[in-house]
Amino acid sequence: MKRREFLKTAALSTTAVALSRIPPGAEVPEHLRAASSTNAPSLMKRAYGKTGLQLSIIGFPGLMLSRLDQEASNRIVAEAFERGVNYFDVAPAYGTAEVRMGPALEPYRKKVVLACKTRARTRAELEAELKRSLERLRTDHFDIYQMHHLVGVERDVDPALAKGGAIEAMLAAKKEGRIRHIGFSAHTVESALAALDRFEFDSVMFPFNFASMLKAGFGPQVMEKAVQRGIARIALKPGVRGKWTSDEQKKGDKEFGWMWYQPLTNRHDAELSWRYSLSQPITAGMPPHDPTLFRMGLEIGMQFKPLTPEEEKKVKELALAVDDPLFPRPE
Repeated sequence: MKRREFLKTAALSTTAVALSRIPPGAEVPEHLRAASSTNAPSLMKRAYGKTGLQLSIIGFPGLMLSRLDQEASNRIVAEAFERGVNYFDVAPAYGTAEVRMGPALEPYRKKVVLACKTRARTRAELEAELKRSLERLRTDHFDIYQMHHLVGVERDVDPALAKGGAIEAMLAAKKEGRIRHIGFSAHTVESALAALDRFEFDSVMFPFNFASMLKAGFGPQVMEKAVQRGIARIALKPGVRGKWTSDEQKKGDKEFGWMWYQPLTNRHDAELSWRYSLSQPITAGMPPHDPTLFRMGLEIGMQFKPLTPEEEKKVKELALAVDDPLFPRPE
């Protein structure tokens, strides 16, 4: 079997099959243990790698706040917290999101895991951006701080991890208590694998998306290495179908045509997509940055059950029917 075919097959292996193969009395892996709980009073949580943190399996996409005013931001942050979301993600690259999230999250700050990201690649740039983000978010530390949007190895990974790079500022801030855990988000296999090889990160955010993984073979390599290293995995784009097939299709979608990708809006298909990602050995998934789609992802997460073998076939059929998966894509 060719490696590409092997990776696709490996990606299709889900919780339902895994649970059936665990001998009686044997220890159940943590992510399957959480998945098998069907009567949790709130949104279930999973371990964030080896750190001791527990994250809700559905995260809060801070980018969503860039399209909302402060009052609406306050309401949806409160709603998310009340429904069990304890993992909130934001970045300075997300327009006004940090400014909105600061006051909205302030009443709950001590009870949640706050993650921020930075596109800074040098020590000086990161120090300035970290200071500003802490001020905007009205906090004295980030529970998780991540290198944002690693794409090229030479363009992003090399300078960030070099002498005088962003990693130096991150380590200094961690020593000072301004950040607790260090992660990264990546949008290419090459950059993710390079980062995992060169530094002991606490987590990797990556597009562990059904169509990209099952049709394009994009993602299983990163999952495999992160699992081997015991590094937490967070899924980006679990509720996304793929690229828009044409400008006409994008312009024709009056509700979601403003998004740069085509989201899954059909509840049945979205549920298969989400359950596929949540059945992988991940800590959490990040919904699309729209209130309607966020709430749908949250509802699916609240009712999460592992895919059955028959549903595995359906999600593969759904993936193969996607004309153009979101990743890999030219940068």
